[in-house]
Amino acid sequence: MYDDLQLNVPLLRRRVPNLTTAARTAGLRPATVSNLCTGKTPVGKAEVKTLVILASLAGCSLDELIIRGGGTAMIETGIKVVDLFAPIVRGGTVGLVGRQGSGQLVMLTELCYRLKRRGYVTIFWKPENEVQGIQHVQNAADYTFTEMDAVYRQIAALNNECDVFLCADRTVVVSGELFSLRERLEQLGVRPVTTALVDILFEAVDEEVPYGPLETYLKFDLELSTRGLYPAVDPVFSTSTMMEGALLEATHLAIQQRARKVLRRYREIRALVAIRGEKVVTETETQVYRLGERLEAFLTQPFFATERFTQITGEWVSLQHTLDDIRRLLDGINEEVEAKKLLFIGRLNGE
Repeated sequence: MYDDLQLNVPLLRRRVPNLTTAARTAGLRPATVSNLCTGKTPVGKAEVKTLVILASLAGCSLDELIIRGGGTAMIETGIKVVDLFAPIVRGGTVGLVGRQGSGQLVMLTELCYRLKRRGYVTIFWKPENEVQGIQHVQNAADYTFTEMDAVYRQIAALNNECDVFLCADRTVVVSGELFSLRERLEQLGVRPVTTALVDILFEAVDEEVPYGPLETYLKFDLELSTRGLYPAVDPVFSTSTMMEGALLEATHLAIQQRARKVLRRYREIRALVAIRGEKVVTETETQVYRLGERLEAFLTQPFFATERFTQITGEWVSLQHTLDDIRRLLDGINEEVEAKKLLFIGRLNGE
């Protein structure tokens, strides 16, 4: 089944470090290669000639280049902090965890916008409780239902023509309905359904496993939101199973680990500075502190879902651009730029 074919992106990037340039030299459009690597263009719809050229560049066979059987793949969202630290897994479950006011429903709304851009059909399994912000999720989704049977029928009606992004509240986990839905869909044999779960009543924020097993864990930091740093996704504690093993290319893992280490130390120093002032901080720690400030500021990002409130145009930043810019910051390039000038931008230098 062609829907289950995926490009072996880690292998391709490992063997062809400068993939864009190599592809252009070989007569391929960089956009074509990028869309295949991110999954925007299904492998089954790619020209055979394109795949043969990519295999030739990587020095591998087509069997090595193409993963068969629906292996794990990352869904690129264009959200810097998510794609870098906690990539969303196609067909997996995303858990949004945080206290009230940290922006979880805004993130859920934004993911609907962004995954629709990737060709997903978005479904909102609406809970009974009405809370502030839930209407925005409903407006962003393609379909809204309140009952499991209706959700099932809509997914079945899609007839495997596209992937589904399902948004739901924690109540469907507690009731067992989500498990029942998945069993029925498995028997039906549909394409992977990617699920995002949120706790709209904030009853399980302190529970160790509020949703059961997750492929992506997005922890929201209330302290970031009180300082107006959005999305308030915690880059230190948010994580994904994509970060395990060899599911992501080595460059991504290396940059993520470097950035997380800096941000973890920055938080420790920031707490110390808040109590005793900067005079107690060594010169080396001051450098880490300044770098952490800049990374934290750069991880903010304008959302499409909030354009009419902020009057700032939403930004989509590709994973490759995120990695390039974070690496530049870590390497000290543009270190003269103040952190406040990195707030709510897309790329460095407006590229």
